[in-house]
Amino acid sequence: MDKSPDAFRTISEVAEALDLPQHVLRFWETRFSQIKPLKRGGGRRYYRPADVDLLKGIRQLLYEQGYTIKGAQRLLKENGIAFVIALGNGDIAAIDAITQKKKAEEEAENTPLPAKPQQSKGLFSFMKSDSDAEVGGSSIGKGKDNKTLLQEALFELIECKRVLDRAR
Repeated sequence: MDKSPDAFRTISEVAEALDLPQHVLRFWETRFSQIKPLKRGGGRRYYRPADVDLLKGIRQLLYEQGYTIKGAQRLLKENGIAFVIALGNGDIAAIDAITQKKKAEEEAENTPLPAKPQQSKGLFSFMKSDSDAEVGGSSIGKGKDNKTLLQEALFELIECKRVLDRAR
C-alpha cells in the first residue's frame, strides 16, 4: 500500500526517492539548518513533505547545478526555502515569481525616500497651533535629513496608535 502524499517519510524512503545514501541526508542536516526532520525515540527520523521538497532542491543545487555546500547555503539564505523547493520541483513560474519579488525588494531598499515637502507640518498638523508649527523661526522640515524625517514619522505613527487605543 502506498503512502499518501502528506505522509511522513523515513530516512530510508527519502534516500531511495532521492537516490542518495542515508548518510548524505544526515550530513546535510548538519550543514543546512533548514532541514529539520521530526525525530522520535531512538533517533529515528521522519521527514515531512516540505522537508523532502527542500532536500530535492538542495540535491538539485549540489548535484545538478554544481553548487558547493557554501554556495547552496548562501542561495538558501538569500532567496529562502520557497525558492529552493521550487527549484527542486522544477517550478519555473514560482522561481520567476520569487526572483521578481526579491528584485523588487532590493530596489525598494536602494530607492531613497522622497523628501518631505517643506510646507508639510506632519500627520498631526491639524492638531497643532500655528506657534507649534515653527521652531526658532524656521519651518519644520527645513534642513532635516532623512533619518530625522523618519524618526518624526515614526513618532507620529506612535501618537496615532495612542489616539486610536484611547478611542477604543
